[in-house]
Parts: sequence; structure tokens; C-alpha cells
Amino acid sequence: MASAAPLLLLFLSLLFLVNAFPLSAPPPFLLLPLNHTLSQTQTPQPVHHLLKLSSLRSTARFRSFRHHHHNRRYRPVPLSPGSDYTLPLTIGHPPQTIQVYLDTGSDVVWMPCARFECILCEGKPRSPSPPLIPTASLSDIPCASPACSTAHSSAHSSDLCAIAGCSLDDLETSSCQKPCPPFYYAYADGSLIARLVSSRLHLQGAGIHFQNFTFGCAHSTLAEPVGVAGFGRGALSFPGQIAARRFSYCLVPHRFSSPHHRPSPLLLGRKPSSSDEDEDEAGVSYTPLLPNPRKPYFYYVGLEGALVGNRWISAPESLRGVDSAGNGGLVVDSGTTFTTLPGEFFQRVKAEFVRGLGGSLERASDVEEASGVGPCYYVQGGDWRRTVPGLVLVFRGNASVELPKESYFFDLGGGGALHRGRAHGCFLVMGATEGENDDEGGGPAGLLGNFQQQDVEVIYDLEKRRIGFKRRDCGSMWDSL
Repeated sequence: MASAAPLLLLFLSLLFLVNAFPLSAPPPFLLLPLNHTLSQTQTPQPVHHLLKLSSLRSTARFRSFRHHHHNRRYRPVPLSPGSDYTLPLTIGHPPQTIQVYLDTGSDVVWMPCARFECILCEGKPRSPSPPLIPTASLSDIPCASPACSTAHSSAHSSDLCAIAGCSLDDLETSSCQKPCPPFYYAYADGSLIARLVSSRLHLQGAGIHFQNFTFGCAHSTLAEPVGVAGFGRGALSFPGQIAARRFSYCLVPHRFSSPHHRPSPLLLGRKPSSSDEDEDEAGVSYTPLLPNPRKPYFYYVGLEGALVGNRWISAPESLRGVDSAGNGGLVVDSGTTFTTLPGEFFQRVKAEFVRGLGGSLERASDVEEASGVGPCYYVQGGDWRRTVPGLVLVFRGNASVELPKESYFFDLGGGGALHRGRAHGCFLVMGATEGENDDEGGGPAGLLGNFQQQDVEVIYDLEKRRIGFKRRDCGSMWDSL
């Protein structure tokens, strides 16, 4: 059976990649907008409330990765606005545009389909677009398809066709054409049932379409009102289906207190102006992707340590690599808001951060309790930028990225009785809570969150199996594309 694996993989690739351009070629350069959920929220919420929800969500996602790493379908998704980015996907004929979350931590694309029922969705951010209306342009995926097996966690096609109601004669002759049975997908705080379908995918503004794009059409979910475009490493993921060898995004900075209206650029492929690859790679610091057979769809990198101010803090072995059991490493995750580090390592980073301030700022303990992040301090205007120590993350392969100070020390402004009308700011890197230390649990040792990825172009080079980081002014990046 092992010798059949390469043939199965080839068939799967041919099945997925029937699109508008030659199968042997990667897609042309595509540019898509990523919209932060805050820009789609009709009712603004207090900043401290959003910070609290985002910190709780980041902790829950990390805990899920650590303690449920043996179940490949168990991971958290958005709890509140302020944490995630959506992109528009136009499906079917007549075309319907659906906003879905970008998630590098999953490998399946699914969308809500009418008639759509979402149980326990009160208080959750609703999709700005209505559910997809199933039409004749949506084709069911056959139960014998490798795509069906992938959606059902590699279940054997004969078992799936038997569940679908195929006769024994059809099973023995491999001639059953019944649809793939609905698949169940569970998350840390919700779940869904979807049927596997395919249709034409059109990317707005790019003038490109892909035939037979495969996704889950969900009619019933628990606490999941918005679809997801999985950008992880897998055959059913978005980049996997369009044969993208490279993609990147550059997240435009946002303030929790006010929506920003300019979207963040999502790039698929290499810019057409980059005829010289060396020119395109200028200033990019690459670190190798670490293999993990237990979780092949995550983007693992090794973190060697952090430079806080002028002090070097070495990372524990759990962050430097992935062991034979599939534990350890740092996952680059678009779906987590705040970076989460192993408890002891985080405490050393925080202590050096506090030491670097040198007692120049007054502690704001009341803000820490209200926001769930910290340490927090009272600040005066933009003077804190000269006081707050720098933070550089150093990865395997001599790669490093100096984070913008605004991405790890957030100026919440002033006003209100809570903070006595004084401006204040908070440290937005988080540590594992008690019971989630380096030697306990399993799964990744840390997560690199999207807030710390702001104003940094993050490049996923799938062909060369590496991730690159480059400091950019993401807001002005549109002017050069």
C-alpha cells in the first residue's frame, strides 16, 4: 500500500488543480485585500473590553494547541471582533461573494450555506456577507474521491462510500458515484457539519478563476457564524488548491479603539515587477520551516531567543525545535492575536522589559486588571517610544526581525474614570499560564500572534520550505503593488 501513496498524491493534485491556467504552472501574481474585523463592526466596543477578549482568546487558542494536539480537528476560532482578518471569495454562478477568515492554522476551506443555522452565536461577530445560496453550479464531491478521504481525516474511500449508501457491487467495482458524506469539524469553542462540494472560484480584482475549487458547504454550525479559508499546509487548503508556491501578507497596524479602513495586502505568488529574484528578496530574513508529521499543516519555526534592549535572553529547547513526538517549536499563526510564550521564558522577557524601562514610568495596575494584559504603565504622549526597550526575535538560520514598538507596547490613550484620565500603554506579549509550562502538555511551545506581525511582511515560501520576515510600512505597500 505504501507504494501507492505517490500515485494517490498525483491524482489528488490533478483533481484539485483543474483551473484557468496550465496545471504545471504556479498561479500568476494575485493581490487580495484582508479586512480586519474591527473595520466591519457596526457597534464599537470599549478598548479594554476588546483587549480582554483578545487576551482570553489567545490563551484559549494556545491551550487548545498544547493539550489537544492529538486531535487534528480540534482548534479554536474567533471569539470576538478585534482579532482576525477576512478576505472575499467569489463562488459559483451566478457569482456570490463571501467574507471568510484567513487562518494559517487550518487546512480546510468552508463557507456558511443557506439555509444556514448557527447555534449559540449570540454575541459573536456576524459575517458582513449573507450565506452562500446553493445552486446548480455547486457540485458534490464523490465519496470515492481522495478529497472526501482528506476531509474525513484520511478515512478509507470504501468506508465513506458505504456510509453514503453505495451497493456492495458498486463498492467492489469502484463505480459508486454517491456524494461524499457530510463531515464533522470540531473546534475548541464550536463545531460544524458540512458537505464537500466544488465550484468555480473567482478572485475579485485579479481577473483569475479556478474551476472545481473544493470547500465545505455548512448548513449547521455551533458558535461559528463565519467561514474560514484555511491557509495551512494541506491539499484542501486555499494555497494547496491553487498550487501557490508562495504567499505573503503585510498587516496594516490597527488600534482597538477605532477601525482602520485600509485593508492589508495578501499576495499570492511573486510580484510581476520582480524579474530579479535577488531584488525581491532584499531585506528578507528567512528561517526554515520545521517538519512535524503529527501536525503537518502548521507553520513551525525555531526561536533561538529574544533581544530585549541590549540584553540577550536564550529560548528554552522547547522553542528551538520540534521533537520526535511532535512537540515544541513556535507556530506562526494568523488566527491568534497576541504572541504566547512558555511561562518561564516569558517571565524573563517581561522582567528585562520592566528593567529596561528603569522605573521611568508609573505602573497602571488597574488597567492590567481591566484589560487582561500587562504590565501596563501611564505614559505621556509619544515619549514612551524613547523609553520602551526594543524587542528583536531571533530564529534558526540567523534570521531575525525587530518588532515595531507599537506591536508589543500598545498606547491605549486616556480618558475615563478607570485610568484617571491619563494616557496608558500595555505590554502585549503573553505567557503560558500555570499548568502550561515547558515540560507539561504537548503541541507547540509558543505562538507568534498577528498583532506582533503588524508592519512586517510575513512570507510563506512553500517551495523552499521557509518563512521570511521583512519590516515594511504595510499601509503604503499598496502604492507599490
